[in-house]
Amino acid sequence: MIEIRKISALETIAVRHPILRKGKTIESCHFEGDDLTTTQHFGLYQNDKLEGVISLFENNSPLFKEKHQSQIRGMAVLENNQGKGFGRQLVEHAEKTLKLQNIDLIWFNARENAVGFYQKTGYEIIGNSFDIPGVGIHYVMWKKLRR
Repeated sequence: MIEIRKISALETIAVRHPILRKGKTIESCHFEGDDLTTTQHFGLYQNDKLEGVISLFENNSPLFKEKHQSQIRGMAVLENNQGKGFGRQLVEHAEKTLKLQNIDLIWFNARENAVGFYQKTGYEIIGNSFDIPGVGIHYVMWKKLRR
């Protein structure tokens, strides 16, 4: 059984660390803003085992004119469950949640190897690639939730 539920920032570490910060310190998995009351964290559970996470931050990018924006950070699915649609389910859950909160646009910094996944779910690249030192090449991607 698959269930997506709200979790704490601390609970995201079990998935963030091995997927997004492998070989780095646990502290590198804590993102600025994780503990703000406006930040939302969700976990995807399969048979009560945490398999994927996504975090939603109230953060506007100067690249977009929309007043109500949200940034996805720390989206990851454990390796043994990648390719099973769990990431898509997390992104769709995030979109539904943010639509209910009247958010106009979602944006995020996507790793180069995740761009194809996000494009399949309707996200577009804006601008050129850039390097996040110690993490790798990224692209800013976005999607309007409300027209």
